[in-house]
Formats: sequence, structure tokens, C-alpha cells
Amino acid sequence: MSMPLAASANPLAPFLDRLADASSAAIMPHFRQGFSVDNKLESGFDPVTIADKNGETAMRALINEHYPDHGILGEEHGPENLASDHVWVLDPIDGTRAFITGLPTWGSLIGLRSNGKPSLGMMVQPYIGERYSGDCERAWYHGPLGEKDLKTRACASLDSATLFTTTPALFNASERPVFDRLEAEAQLTRYGTDCYAYCMVAAGHGDAVIESGLQAYDIVALVPIIEGAGGVVTTWTGGSPADGGQIVASGDKRLHDILLTELAKAAV
Repeated sequence: MSMPLAASANPLAPFLDRLADASSAAIMPHFRQGFSVDNKLESGFDPVTIADKNGETAMRALINEHYPDHGILGEEHGPENLASDHVWVLDPIDGTRAFITGLPTWGSLIGLRSNGKPSLGMMVQPYIGERYSGDCERAWYHGPLGEKDLKTRACASLDSATLFTTTPALFNASERPVFDRLEAEAQLTRYGTDCYAYCMVAAGHGDAVIESGLQAYDIVALVPIIEGAGGVVTTWTGGSPADGGQIVASGDKRLHDILLTELAKAAV
């Protein structure tokens, strides 16, 4: 029987649910309701909506009210107090492309970086009603299936692995051939997953996520979930994922080492 959220060794863990409630209340009135979409890029398409902005504003207000000495790094608004020992790393809608097309594979990412390291995180999907959380030591789920601990599954070889990536378009000209070779050898690969892929690895439904070009707010919240479930998250060089970049997350360290050997060929 899993311990409740409050049983986490991290005293800030219960605050994740408060932030999730606030962001969900701000975001859900806009999902599948028709709204304007702004483009952050002059060339290309990087969408942002009022839901993204409102979700982050709501979380920032709570943090500033309860932990005014903490820092905040969010996708939609400027950084605050990044020199603090504790910095909240927020992505109100990870998967905005899914959000604007009505797909429920987006999530709100709420992460905490303590002394530079990811220490606490949650992915909340308010439409489905799922929350995946972790504190690097354990990970837990709350949603339609009840409450339970999250555990990665064993997978020691690439030919028995299920891989995820949001889209192969993430990869540049040197990265793409490396990913293509891994995909060709893997048992199954799934696209279009955004933050959900990392949670599926933590829950034991898949084996690895391979992505590139990530920002800190795309990954910090997910690291404590995967590590708490028994997995590992690094850059393609095996370094810290705390600042984003080229990221690989695996449920089994044996598979992770196999992936790193290949990914090293395109690592920067």
C-alpha cells in the first residue's frame, strides 16, 4: 500500500498539490474551448496561449505568497531570484501543440531545483485527472486508477525496449541518424508524447525517452519522478539534466548505458 503524498521526506511535497490545483483552475477553462494562439517565433511555430500564461501566473502567486525567498524559473514569465537555494521550475503547459489540438497528452510541470539539483517534481494532467510525483527517493501516482507507488520496469536490451520521443523533428542533422539507428533496433517507438512519455517510463509502461533541445522547465519536474521510480535521467554525455539540452531517460540503468554508447556519437 503506497504512502500518501504527505509522507514524502521532502517537506515541500504537499505544496505540489496546491500549485497543481492553482494551475489547473487557471488552465482548464480554456481546454477545447476555442482561444487565440500566439506564435513566439518570427520564423517557425512555437505556440503559446492565454492558458499557458494564466497557469504560470497562478503558480507564481502561490510561491511568492508562501515562499517569498524561493526563486522561480518559468517558461512564460521572467526569472525571479535564481540565486536562491530553492528554485521552482515551471512549465504550465508542456505540450502546447497537443493542447491547442485538443489532445490530452499535455501536462503542467512543477519542479523544484535545490542547490542546483532537481529535488521534487509533479506532472499534472487535469483533464484526465492524473498526477505523477516524485522526490528522487520514491515516486507516486494519484488519479482514476487510485493511488500507488511508481516503479520502472526491467529492460536490459534495446531489442526489447519501448522508446518514446515527442517527434523526430527535435533532432538536428547529426542527431537524427543516431536516433534512427536506435529506433530501428528497438521493439517499439511512440511519438507525440511530450511529458507523458517520462511518466510512462516511471510507471513501467515504457523503457526510455530520447529528446533534444529541451529547456530546464521541460525536464526538471520529471527527473525526481523517474529517479524516484528507480530510473535514471542524464544528458547524452551522462551529465546532469538540470539545464535541459540533449536528454535521455531510462527505466533500467543497463538500457541507459546502451543508449548512452550510441547517443555519445552525436552528444555535444
